[in-house]
Amino acid sequence: MTMHARLLLGATALALLPLAATAQDDDAAQDDSAAQQAEAPDAAESAAACGGLSGGQWIGGSEAASDVSTASAAMEQMALVLQGNEYVALFTASEPAEIRVEAQGRGGGDPYIDLYDESGEILVSDDDSGGGLDSRAEIAVEPGQYCLTMSSYDGAPMTGFVSVGLSEHEALTTGEDPASTDDGWDDPYYDDMPEIAEGSCEAPTRQLGDGPLDLTSAVSDTASAAEVPYWGFTLGEPTGVMITADNPNADPVVTLYDGNGGYLAENDDYDGLNSRIDMTAPLPAGDYCVEMTALSDRSEPITLSVAAYDSETAMREMVARGETSPTIGGDYPITELGVLGGRLRQDVQTNDETSWFSIEVPENSLVMIDAVAGGMGDPVLFLYDDFGRLVEQNDDGGDSLDSRIATEVTRGTYLVGVRQVGSGQQGLIRLLMQRFVPAE
Repeated sequence: MTMHARLLLGATALALLPLAATAQDDDAAQDDSAAQQAEAPDAAESAAACGGLSGGQWIGGSEAASDVSTASAAMEQMALVLQGNEYVALFTASEPAEIRVEAQGRGGGDPYIDLYDESGEILVSDDDSGGGLDSRAEIAVEPGQYCLTMSSYDGAPMTGFVSVGLSEHEALTTGEDPASTDDGWDDPYYDDMPEIAEGSCEAPTRQLGDGPLDLTSAVSDTASAAEVPYWGFTLGEPTGVMITADNPNADPVVTLYDGNGGYLAENDDYDGLNSRIDMTAPLPAGDYCVEMTALSDRSEPITLSVAAYDSETAMREMVARGETSPTIGGDYPITELGVLGGRLRQDVQTNDETSWFSIEVPENSLVMIDAVAGGMGDPVLFLYDDFGRLVEQNDDGGDSLDSRIATEVTRGTYLVGVRQVGSGQQGLIRLLMQRFVPAE
């Protein structure tokens, strides 16, 4: 990417500084901080931009250098997104222009972008049009100020690059680029993909079921996203529904609309690479539409199912994924390990459903829990208190796929959950639980 004007933000580096430092380190850190602030791009004025967005950075380093209409190459910034926040890059257009906005994640990050005008109206949004998990959109803009936001699609911490340039500038991502001779779309894999059938939510490609659905049991049908991009179904009475799309090889995304084309919900990767929408409140009787897309292979068959929403089933599935803990004394299996003294070991034959264990912590302590796969999988750990509150969770806590939780807890009962990452994965996991108290 030598033709890009790439700008590394001092704020990103500062966020990665260690918390503890000696007095000498503090002096050095202050000098480094001052230097970084001097080199960092000018922040936007204290007043919120684009209808209320705050904390923006000029993508060219200053307002004068952030005019996309006069830029000689695409302008880029490196951004760190934490705790579900979004990164805001500001730029201007001094004259009408055809522009490209992009975001590229690092280390498996999945960026999502929105482009706002001065009034705060979203002009375009995108996820995954840049190729893989990257985002990209092209749009014509009029003179004015604009804000490009990047967020993490799944809310996980993410480092990535945002880019703003003219359509003729070199692209950051590998999505469709008419000006490029090597844009990633000349691969025979894509040439062999089937054409997408016609359809819309006004005229669904295929109807699920004949007439109003009888949801005493799930109603299902199977077709690829190319064959049936729009599914229609009808509810004869107000009903809460669970809509699932299954086939991880296709990586389906489902979007639900009402009979008037009004957006209701969307999901990607609810369970691994499969998708699911839970409409817990009853939907009114009437017609509905499910738009089906495939992020991976649109020729792969995807099974679409619509079932009546069942809170008990939904809760058990959440417990199986570790998204909540089972109720102590309930019917979900929990293995009691007793009092955690100094050290406890437990071998677990795991799969993609969480195995649960209870431990008793006799006094305020530091608890350390390791899940060691020994090359036999990728474990993820969960720790809940007896009320069902998540204390901590971890996946890949070190340099390997093993996981570790180390946290201070008070006296009480705790639930430890462990499962494999990935649908259908299984393997033997060794749990090591240790407890530490302050030396007297």
